[in-house]
Amino acid sequence: MTHSSRPQRLLAEAVTIGYDRRTISDGLTVGIPEGSFTAIIGPNGCGKSTLLRAFARVLEPTSGRVLLDGESIRTRKSKALARELGLLPQSSIAPDGIRVADLVGRGRSPHQSLLQQWRLSDEEAVHDALAATHLLEHSDRLVDELSGGQRQRVWVAMLLAQQTPTMLLDEPTTFLDIAHQYELLELLRQLHEEGKTVVTVLHDLNQAARYATHMIVMKDGDAVAVGAPSDVLTADLLREVFGLAALVIEDPVTGTPLVVPLDPRAATTGPA
Repeated sequence: MTHSSRPQRLLAEAVTIGYDRRTISDGLTVGIPEGSFTAIIGPNGCGKSTLLRAFARVLEPTSGRVLLDGESIRTRKSKALARELGLLPQSSIAPDGIRVADLVGRGRSPHQSLLQQWRLSDEEAVHDALAATHLLEHSDRLVDELSGGQRQRVWVAMLLAQQTPTMLLDEPTTFLDIAHQYELLELLRQLHEEGKTVVTVLHDLNQAARYATHMIVMKDGDAVAVGAPSDVLTADLLREVFGLAALVIEDPVTGTPLVVPLDPRAATTGPA
């Protein structure tokens, strides 16, 4: 089954979203296919993070609606929604003096109640999340003591511990060195192959093309192209959306699209 024929796990339906009195997207309709690894790409300020926040119910549309499995997310209770959708925001601040394992453990709160607190399943979820992000040896350290890259992996671990079928990540490779960027993307690919729907905002076009099965390209608050990376990433699109003159060739390792910027001194426009 192709992504286009799959049911939409999330759907922004004619949404108008923004901040204060500034509208970012007006009447935007775009969806996330069930079981996809979706990358949202586009230039700075085009509405990528705004869309992700609307999908996560962090941002309320002024018109239109966001659907989860065909039902408005406004009808879901907060804990029930947090068992379905997990969000890693662009920047997070840990409480002072908190240990790594304790912060990761906060991802388990949607699965707990006043009558049913910490259980063995919670312990196992935290352990697995720490192991997946290579943080077991740091579990007793204070988050404040970690490097920026390590702290970013702690937040990813907290999202993993939440164990939601859909994961929303806003620029998750921020602060990570190149090796840890690919390590994280490989982890997300593994989770996707295990059945999770993964949605991530990425800046690196070649990383997006290599890992995503579905791509949303945004410009000026609108989704200007949607589909498989091999269908979406073209020289014309890169020129139109990013103002980038580039060749799009086949990655010799993965067979996915590979963006090769042209030397601006040699050419002002890319090939047609």
